Amino acid sequence: MPKVLVSDKISPAAIEIFKANGVEVDYLPDVGKDKEKLAEIIGQYDGLAIRSATKVTDKILANATNLKVIGRAGIGVDNVDIPAATAKGVIVMNTPFGNSITTAEHAISMMLALARQIPEADASTRASKWEKNRFMGVEVTNKTLGLIGAGNIGSIVADRAQGLKMKVIAYDPFLTPERAIDLGVEKVELDDLLARADFITLHTPLIDATRNIISAEAIAKMKDGVRIINCARGGLIDEAALKDALEAGKVAGAALDVFLEEPAKDNPLFGLANVICTPHLGASTTEAQENVALQVAEQISAYLNTGEVINALNFPSISAEEAPKLTPFVKLAELLGSFAGQLTETAISGIRIEFEGDVSALNTKPMVAALLNGVLKPLLGDVNMVSAPALAKDRGIAVETVNREQVGAYDNLIRLTVVTERQERSVAGTVYGTKAPRIVEIKGITLEAEVTPHMLYITNEDKPGFIGRLGTLMGQLGINIANFNLGRVEQGKDAIALLSIDSELTDGELTQIEGLEGVKQAKRLVFTV
Repeated sequence: MPKVLVSDKISPAAIEIFKANGVEVDYLPDVGKDKEKLAEIIGQYDGLAIRSATKVTDKILANATNLKVIGRAGIGVDNVDIPAATAKGVIVMNTPFGNSITTAEHAISMMLALARQIPEADASTRASKWEKNRFMGVEVTNKTLGLIGAGNIGSIVADRAQGLKMKVIAYDPFLTPERAIDLGVEKVELDDLLARADFITLHTPLIDATRNIISAEAIAKMKDGVRIINCARGGLIDEAALKDALEAGKVAGAALDVFLEEPAKDNPLFGLANVICTPHLGASTTEAQENVALQVAEQISAYLNTGEVINALNFPSISAEEAPKLTPFVKLAELLGSFAGQLTETAISGIRIEFEGDVSALNTKPMVAALLNGVLKPLLGDVNMVSAPALAKDRGIAVETVNREQVGAYDNLIRLTVVTERQERSVAGTVYGTKAPRIVEIKGITLEAEVTPHMLYITNEDKPGFIGRLGTLMGQLGINIANFNLGRVEQGKDAIALLSIDSELTDGELTQIEGLEGVKQAKRLVFTV
């Protein structure tokens, strides 16, 4: 009988789920705060269920001689050393969807409180001022809500807002027109949303593409009197720019549950009367805490009893027998996905994955998951190999897989085609020799390139002198080229250059490369290899 330690306080119903699934469970809700005691006893257990109090460090894991799985009741896993767990062969799971309704409801609550100035009116009334004329609010009915991010939580917010008779417009690079119709929202570009929305609410991960998405420049494009709600991530809003806009009256009010630095204690926004602040309460309801506890108990039990992996953060489901054969192909699939994902800027409607030759006879499910993870991570950030297929489905992305015998020169080949509103883009790769992944085809153009941490991708006109100009510019910029890979459709037509370089390009360097004569597109690519 597998044995699980629950080291933080969770719902008693979760304990009963373990027992009903034939799992022996020790409920010691205070031991997570005692590092020495936890390190002393962890070796007895196959599974560990935690919340935020337990810190699973490399020292704890070093003593976890029997541990197979860690389950976090909630989404954040900052308290788990995932690389150390992976090295130890321990699956790390979370419950990313248990808080969705609660967080969406908090955003709606913040919007309504902002519209009617409820917190400030409450404080005034308690102070016996009775300032009825001071707190003139606005209705949300028939107003336009601008949704930045239309994933799991954003789609729930859209549904609730429509119930309030609001018009909902949404900006999300991964939102397809078909999915927008299903949600009943109008898909728009960011500038259009900023110009039209009466209320703006954010529901996107914090990645490079979304950091300070609400900047001084973005605020200047908004309606006068706009109201902004953020229950997603601190760092999506430039807080200094927001403060200036609030003081100037450009922004009528803001409601914030998250901040750039947390715990937030001396934030300059706190001194403004037209700002509502809560201490990261998005997931703080009885129901949400119950949901994540029950989910983590189900997930840990399933893994220990059947090997099923749900919401794993560090590896797809692969058996010990399959691992030696699958691992290099899983890595290739993720790199191909990352390549395509970093080049994709518009909504993805479809993904086609072709397995040719020997690889088609293997278990392709982990490869599909790894590939989708690679495609989605550059825009969504908070994705793993298990959650990626569900996220693709939620966003209306049609995923097609094709298995066939060898048809070309390679014993094994994986080809990925990404279909967007504007175009289809394909990339193919293989594994051979030292089992290092190789890209062998881009947009139907044959070339061969090893994937390295820092790369530069260029599409250009195939005309004499281009390679010389590019090499000269790279030398002037002090960028060392490790490998230079070329391919073209035919003489005088489009060509591709894929360069391995020794350091990541800066924005300024990339701008200069984009301005080089003959360049149609230039992209910096970053890979974990």
